[in-house]
Amino acid sequence: MWRKELKTNIRTIDELKKYIRLTKLEENQFKNIVKYHPMNITKHYLSLIDFEDPDDPLKKMVIPSLEEMNLSGSYDTSDEKSSTILSGLQHKYPQTALILATNICASYCRFCFRKRLVGLSSREVVKNFEHATDYIKQHEEINNVLITGGDPLMLRTEVIRGFLEELENIEHLNFIRFGTKVPVFLPNRILKDDELLKLFRNYNKQIYLVMQIDHPKEITSELKRAVKKLLRTGVIINNQTVLLKGVNDKPEILANLQSKLISIGINPYYVFQCRPVKRVKRSFQLSLFKGLKIVEEAKTMMSGHGKRFKYIMSHKTGKIEIIGILDDEIYFKYHQAKDPKNYGKFFKRKLIKSAGWLDELH
Repeated sequence: MWRKELKTNIRTIDELKKYIRLTKLEENQFKNIVKYHPMNITKHYLSLIDFEDPDDPLKKMVIPSLEEMNLSGSYDTSDEKSSTILSGLQHKYPQTALILATNICASYCRFCFRKRLVGLSSREVVKNFEHATDYIKQHEEINNVLITGGDPLMLRTEVIRGFLEELENIEHLNFIRFGTKVPVFLPNRILKDDELLKLFRNYNKQIYLVMQIDHPKEITSELKRAVKKLLRTGVIINNQTVLLKGVNDKPEILANLQSKLISIGINPYYVFQCRPVKRVKRSFQLSLFKGLKIVEEAKTMMSGHGKRFKYIMSHKTGKIEIIGILDDEIYFKYHQAKDPKNYGKFFKRKLIKSAGWLDELH
């Protein structure tokens, strides 16, 4: 049923025109944009958008904007290419193997940091899962696998079962993670597939879902029911949010989001600084200075459980926690590091209030 639902997705500007008014110039520009980065929106998610509100945050996240014509930034801001061992397998941090299982999502976020491949090329997607697991078997320092993409829950349950069966007998793996936004975009993928829930329930290793919920409006009754079903299988759900200009860049919105997540059994995990991705940076990235102010003010409105997340920059050198500002300096700490010498390193840079990324600081 959920696969049939996907066939009703909005994928063309002509279909979008039923919901939003566009001038002829905007229509032509949008059509040009989606040639480079396709549009794909489920009817469920579309129903959550208030098209009468020009500032609707959900609309901003999935509908193209003219700012996407701006090419400042990079398509590989975290230098995933240098960590790629074979097609679809990355090994950046010793403990974690990352598998790109697909280049498809239920809907396409306009701020996606893998904009270079989602809905486009499958060159970076895993071609032979057995080759990937052979590598993992040979590297006993790997204690977990992150299956991501695209969105791996877009794969058929039979395919996911095959992945899990391949990984189940690798003794040095403690847990498996799936990166997904499917429960937000397409809750029926969870609600209408008992086989997937059964698979998760009966799996012998711990499964984590790393979800991405970016605004309180995404926490619908359907999402709550999907989350409840997932939690009953023994899956643990963490959430990572991207701090986005015009979406969740007010302290009360960010605080409300984290509090709602806690109320339905989802653990706040990361709040990510938006990466300087081409066709994304101009539209969505805040400065680090503004980001820190929002995060710290939001934390004053939350309980301890709500503010367990770390404010993180996923840089090419590692995951860098953004700590705070003192006088005219901004402080950081390596939460994860590509170079082992940087583990736990605490460092500072001269504050530049307009800078949105470490490379812009001196």
